[in-house]
Amino acid sequence: MYARIVRFTDINRQRIDELKGQIESGEAAPEGMPSGQMRMFIDESQGTAGVVMFFDSEEDMRKADQVLNAMDSSDTPGTRASVDQGEVLIEAQT
Repeated sequence: MYARIVRFTDINRQRIDELKGQIESGEAAPEGMPSGQMRMFIDESQGTAGVVMFFDSEEDMRKADQVLNAMDSSDTPGTRASVDQGEVLIEAQT
């Protein structure tokens, strides 16, 4: 399994709620985006958010990175501060 982790600053709760509605209605996936799982968390006290996307293969992760990097910044929950991606080496439930 592979993951792409993005940290956003300057988040806007209204924009997050809009994205959530689009995702729940199935209209948010950009064209060419490989399927995978996504989890988003927000820290409203700091105005930040994190998005973790999981993919079955490195190829899918790299393709998603290309698609997401081409997105207009107004389609994101805030200002992209960092992007990390790689193989998930440890998965545990505590």
